[in-house]
Amino acid sequence: MTETADLAAAIWADAAAAALVLALDPAGLGGVVLRARVGPARDAWFALLRAALPPGAPVRRVPAGIADARLLGGLDLAATLRAGRPVAERGLLAEADGGIVVVPMSERLPAATAARLAQVLDTGEVLSARARIGAVALDESVDDEELPPTSLLDRLAIHLDLSGVPPRTATAEAPGQEWLADARLRLGAVTVDDEVTEAVCIAADGLGVGSLRAPLFALRVARAAAALAGRDIVAEEDVSLAVRLVLAPRATRLPPSAEAEQDPEPPPPDDRPADEETAQTPEETKALADMLLEAARAALPKGLLERLQSAARARGAARAVGRAGEQRTGDARGRPIGTRSGDPRDGGRLNLVETLRAAAPWQPLRRAASEHDSPSPQPPPTRGGGDWPSFPPPLVGGAGGGVLHGSLVTPVGMTRLHIRKSDFRLTRHIQRRETTTIFGIDASGSAALNRLAEAKGAVELLLADCYVRRDRVAVVSFRGNAADILLPPTRALARARRSLAGLPGGGGTPLALGIDALRALADSERRAQRTPTIVLLTDGRANVARDGSGGRPKAEAESLAAARRLQGFAALVVDTSPRPHPFARKIAETMGGRYLPLPYANAHSLSAAVRVTLAAT
Repeated sequence: MTETADLAAAIWADAAAAALVLALDPAGLGGVVLRARVGPARDAWFALLRAALPPGAPVRRVPAGIADARLLGGLDLAATLRAGRPVAERGLLAEADGGIVVVPMSERLPAATAARLAQVLDTGEVLSARARIGAVALDESVDDEELPPTSLLDRLAIHLDLSGVPPRTATAEAPGQEWLADARLRLGAVTVDDEVTEAVCIAADGLGVGSLRAPLFALRVARAAAALAGRDIVAEEDVSLAVRLVLAPRATRLPPSAEAEQDPEPPPPDDRPADEETAQTPEETKALADMLLEAARAALPKGLLERLQSAARARGAARAVGRAGEQRTGDARGRPIGTRSGDPRDGGRLNLVETLRAAAPWQPLRRAASEHDSPSPQPPPTRGGGDWPSFPPPLVGGAGGGVLHGSLVTPVGMTRLHIRKSDFRLTRHIQRRETTTIFGIDASGSAALNRLAEAKGAVELLLADCYVRRDRVAVVSFRGNAADILLPPTRALARARRSLAGLPGGGGTPLALGIDALRALADSERRAQRTPTIVLLTDGRANVARDGSGGRPKAEAESLAAARRLQGFAALVVDTSPRPHPFARKIAETMGGRYLPLPYANAHSLSAAVRVTLAAT
């Protein structure tokens, strides 16, 4: 119990120091990734951060699903329509200049929003407006299945984990504002010795930190810690704190222990002249680097490597799973399917008719309010003689003299129509994703003896169907001890036919290699925003392992392991054996696909059965 309490106290002490450091230099450090659920520890940390910020420093919360117009700013369309002149809208990031933005549930932050926030953190401005901010990204995930975007993780200097801090430990008081103000003034004069800089870089390399920003952030944290302590030069305790806050959470390998680094043999003598000295690391720098690595090793959480590996697997499996020909809705392209409320600045298309229809029922109330606010309205323009009032260029022109001026539709001889932001209607569209059908053909000796000719004929008919639908097709064959991509994803039907015509048969059945090749192609197509569909034609008689060795047990075990990695893809296994083979069914069940036994069929019936099965997939 005492060891656990001491560890929690040490974690909270570092977290409290991180809050003070961030309050001292928010724009220079980028911010903090805070892994903590809602509770007393997180509340206490935020209270300390707010108390340490300069008086009046803004703290803004970034809502989930925030629109780009609200985040970055731009033209306030509704205000522009009301005023009849361009009215700028200040974005949330510009409002937070000199302060902090809080990003809740950052593990679910859209990649586009994270990229825009990262750009502002890099440049310190948004749309020519000053936005020197720091960010606190709240990681509220239960485990490592979800992670904040990499673009944010790399730009936020400090990574904290308060999940193991009990409420009774999370107590701290912020120092006085006068003392913090002195520290801010001192920050620019704090210097760092070259030996310290080199030691930080050595420590980053020893921990396997690949980001070039991390050592720079560590030095900025060390300078801020020295300023808080009233020093003009960075000391060892400042650098040790920086390594624990910045480098240790980014570690990808455990640093070697001091005993493992002892040289078994002395280095060879240096026979070069004294005036050609080489750049060698001084003993003081090595000692400091060893001390920093020890500090980082003590701060590393248990199970670091396992956590990093599981996080990498989670990132690889985080892409959405879809079906062949899946429909998706949006505001940009496709067949119109209705309208929705929204802001045209977010990328949608304004539906003028539906916008006017939504505004029409409110006109009596808005007209009365407009007359009450403007007791001396200007007379409407006429065609005879007089000058037209000064209006901005018309947004929409129509027959019969009607023009949409600002917030007003002013047909000749009619009352103005008042439009509000809530009236805007955007057209919704629906479109189908482009599909890539990947055929895997078992060209082994057993398959060639049984059904290879029929399978090739069926695939050629299915390729013709794909060509009519303008889908992409790909062909993978496997036999002997190799799997080859005969046809990369393409729409060229003639090329696909030529690749099939020259397909030889014979040899063993490396089913695992064939499935691996199918998965590689499917992953590539999914990354290209296309929906892959896999059709595997095999007799299920796997007898060649990945290393080329024979033996059915090993080959079948590797084939099942490869099939598990295809889960989540739309897949169909066609059993081309003269009798339904149990292992072919097992492969289909393992990959989560459909199983189609066809012991007696020609090319036409085989292609028809596959076509019906794919339509139901």
